[in-house]
Amino acid sequence: MSEAAVNQPHWVVGVDVGGTFTDLFVLDEKTGQARIVKVPSTRGEEARGFMNGIAKVTGNTGADGAKEIATIVHGTTVGTNALLERKIARTGIITTRGFRDVLEMRRRDRPQTWGLRGSYTPVVPRAWRLEVDERVLADGQLHTPVNLDQVREQARALLAEGCEAVCVFFVHAYANPGNEQAAVAAVREIWPNSYVTAASEVLPEIREFERCSTATLNAALQPVVGSYLQRLDGDLRAQGFGGELLIVQSNGGVMSRQTACDVPVRTALSGPAAGVMACAEIARASGFENVITGDIGGTSFDVSLVAGGEAALAAQTSIEFGLVVRSPMIQIETIGAGGGSIASVDAGGMLQVGPESAGSIPGPACYGRGNTRPTVTDANVLLGRIAADRPLGGGLLQKLDSGLSETAIAQHVAEPLGLTALAAAEAILTVANARMAGAIRVVSIERGHDPRQFAYMPFGGGGGLHVCAMMREVGVTTGIVPRYPGVTSALGCVMADMRHDAVQTLNVALADVAWPALLERVDGLAEACQVRLDSAGVNFVRVDEVISFDMLYMGQTHTLQVPLKREALNAAGLLAAFETAYQHAFGRVLQGPVIRVMNLRYARIGRRPKFDLAVLAPQGEGRTAPVGEQQVYHQGQWWTAQRYERLSLPVGTVVQGPAILEQPDTTVWLEPGFEGRVDKLGNLLVERTSAQLG
Repeated sequence: MSEAAVNQPHWVVGVDVGGTFTDLFVLDEKTGQARIVKVPSTRGEEARGFMNGIAKVTGNTGADGAKEIATIVHGTTVGTNALLERKIARTGIITTRGFRDVLEMRRRDRPQTWGLRGSYTPVVPRAWRLEVDERVLADGQLHTPVNLDQVREQARALLAEGCEAVCVFFVHAYANPGNEQAAVAAVREIWPNSYVTAASEVLPEIREFERCSTATLNAALQPVVGSYLQRLDGDLRAQGFGGELLIVQSNGGVMSRQTACDVPVRTALSGPAAGVMACAEIARASGFENVITGDIGGTSFDVSLVAGGEAALAAQTSIEFGLVVRSPMIQIETIGAGGGSIASVDAGGMLQVGPESAGSIPGPACYGRGNTRPTVTDANVLLGRIAADRPLGGGLLQKLDSGLSETAIAQHVAEPLGLTALAAAEAILTVANARMAGAIRVVSIERGHDPRQFAYMPFGGGGGLHVCAMMREVGVTTGIVPRYPGVTSALGCVMADMRHDAVQTLNVALADVAWPALLERVDGLAEACQVRLDSAGVNFVRVDEVISFDMLYMGQTHTLQVPLKREALNAAGLLAAFETAYQHAFGRVLQGPVIRVMNLRYARIGRRPKFDLAVLAPQGEGRTAPVGEQQVYHQGQWWTAQRYERLSLPVGTVVQGPAILEQPDTTVWLEPGFEGRVDKLGNLLVERTSAQLG
């Protein structure tokens, strides 16, 4: 091997930035070895947190360490947090006359089902939603040419109001973007920066509210996400990094930094999406095609479903009420039930857990940082499931104070309910577990899946503490605790392929589809997506494409997504595919109604080189003996649980509950009546051994 080859960058780094910790999964492509690192997050100076982690792995600081990195793949919550906290850029909208209130009218929905009052504040105030004369009909015919003088006048008015970004949204531009393109060109001539979004470029799809909402949120995020990524890239380059910086999308794929700056709305929920993709890959390698994932962090519990080895994709999601993003993303159900979720007794005497969270600062009461209200973590500490003398995060947090946990639980839960502190702590976990189980049922039973046919894979810092409880509550027979649960999202960053999705509304009867023109559109979308892939400068093993159509019978409201291979792109092929999909979804095919084709969807996926998951497996003989004992309170009595160093357990080791398995990024609690077995990839496969216990 030449000296040049030896000195080439060889580290691939997956980075997931949280409120407390920055998690890194580092793969050495030269040796095949993998390392995990947790370092304190450095908010506002994320590059410093990145490099602190790199230094812990390589032993090199500054440019020497950075030069060894070939690729950094980053799952970011910057965009999501900016929307939730409304810390977005001042944004204006230029729209068709008469349509300035589309963003506020939504779908005539309301925040609460019941009650006479409700409040909703749109991300763009009405005063910054300005109208111009133009009109395109639903069939694409030009009715009124756009008045470009009015467009320029309204753009200057928005600049005078201090707007930093602008969205141009014209009705029916998906059918004929001519007016909108002319208006965008006029705005870009006078706008002082690049933050000008055309709705037809972001989402050329029918449904005016969803298109307006998605494009507006994209415009509002461009300055926030763009400046963050530009600063991050600059800081990394200044420290000697010369590789590629890639960003995880909400669809589970990755994209270049420039694409993320152009279309930042696609980064929503990118962190949880990366974790789901990692779980799908790990489960598949372990022999499980069907798996339900559960990410328990400090604030939330994020659940997703993987069927047949593929993560479920949703066409759109709501970041919160009224903030709708229509873009393919991993289907994730989120509830406010994490380790920091606060337990309280309401005015009716009912015990509630979440959605309010103690967060990372001040954190649970046991952290000793000033919070006096009990959390789920406090309940686990008091019951002995987390050893108070063992620092969290591999030593990044001080020892925990179980006395503070007991005081908080006694004052806020035990005394109001007339319980002992231990019984109150168990009650907190019972409520939290019930809420988590409810979220699992939403993604499984309510969507036609039997959870008993799925394995359950918990990850995140708190996932392993509740794996047995979730199995009991939902009826899952196998639990899979991955080798590094606390950094699974960072692992997913390294494993994710590069993916770009596109959509184009057709809105025609199946019999009226112009196939030559449609094939040209497919080729055009393929070319546009390929340009995005090429912009990242990444080598792919192969490139795949996914073609599908949104279809329905005339008179129906909701569409059915129908996948189709390129070689079957003809009238007979699409009809057969639609009837097959409809039969599978609804049990029968209708005869008589006209079939309509609403949208063409296209995805182009660049498959990145995969690393052998066996690098995660335990090496050598390891250690099977317990490192101590721990008293754990479970189901009204004390149990003596054996404590193990999980990462030292060799392949094939079987551990009987009650037991506690400890590692730097998490703790696994095996209840009585359960056992865990270390598989060939280092996962802990959990199964129930007794129906009476647990």
